[in-house]
Amino acid sequence: MAEPEKITAEGLVALRAEIEELESQGRAQMAERIKAARELGDLKENAEYHIAKEDQAHLETKILRLNQRLRAARVVEEDVAPGVVGFGSTVAVVDELSGRRMDLMLVGPTEADLKNDRLSVESPVAQALLGARAGETVTVATPVGDRRYRVESVS
Repeated sequence: MAEPEKITAEGLVALRAEIEELESQGRAQMAERIKAARELGDLKENAEYHIAKEDQAHLETKILRLNQRLRAARVVEEDVAPGVVGFGSTVAVVDELSGRRMDLMLVGPTEADLKNDRLSVESPVAQALLGARAGETVTVATPVGDRRYRVESVS
């Protein structure tokens, strides 16, 4: 059996929505692509048909994997004291070297998306932040040397 996967309640909703989207619209669009490609003629030499069938296999694999994630998902609410960085926390940090401020939410590895400020709880930065409070500074070892992050706030 798969190892339980930590996920936020918000992440669980998004996972279910993605599965629903792929199972309904994704499959319907794929069926249309295959139908249109079939109408182009001889299937043995029909590149569009073969590409569509390959894309269909990728879609079904993705749906299968997402459903496996859903079965293994375990919603974890923040289980630390208020004001302490933990799973599901949103933490405002300042990189002391660059002065850059970041607002990061600590989430499960499959929810991580830095473009949307969602940091995997398994990442070195998140590991360093776990248990910290506002006003504290944490140090993260990186290939180019240690980086220091000051915790501005935790929610």
